[in-house]
Amino acid sequence: MMTNLYFVRHAHSTYTPDEMGRPLSDQGLADAEIITQILKNENINRVISSPYKRAIQTVQGVAEFIGKDIEIVHDFKERKLSDKPLEDFKSAVAKVWEDDSFSWEGGESNIQAQARGVKATMNVLEKYAGENIVIGTHGNLMVLIMNHFDKQFGYRFWQELAMPDIYKLTFHNTKLVEVNREWKNLSCL
Repeated sequence: MMTNLYFVRHAHSTYTPDEMGRPLSDQGLADAEIITQILKNENINRVISSPYKRAIQTVQGVAEFIGKDIEIVHDFKERKLSDKPLEDFKSAVAKVWEDDSFSWEGGESNIQAQARGVKATMNVLEKYAGENIVIGTHGNLMVLIMNHFDKQFGYRFWQELAMPDIYKLTFHNTKLVEVNREWKNLSCL
């Protein structure tokens, strides 16, 4: 049985220190509309999201289009990099990708975040087998999930993601059989 998971990296957000409540920017809201238009043609059965506002807002239009509430799955939230602000975000992310077991103080290692994300993905595949499911999530966690199924998806791939971005992962039962990029926001490159 084939199941399609449309992982949607959230659109651009306005920075606030409130990680959970950070909203989409005006550009992010416009891009979320484009996401909705693209996914209208994919026969979506349900929409799942991280609890973060920016992820929810990015896929809200799809849920409204299919007439269903968004199912919140906490394990699709972004990986916690650290308890404290890090001086250089990009080098901090590079460090955790260099050593899968390394974590910054109070943060998750790649191994920990990946295990959380893969468990959530497996639950979705088992619970909603044969469906087309949109999952609103975050770049780092999305790539860690993809990396579990195919090692070509790693740090370099994460660096090239757009915001927002959509990757359709097609599974036969729980085996990944195909990955397709559905759209990228060229204005972010």
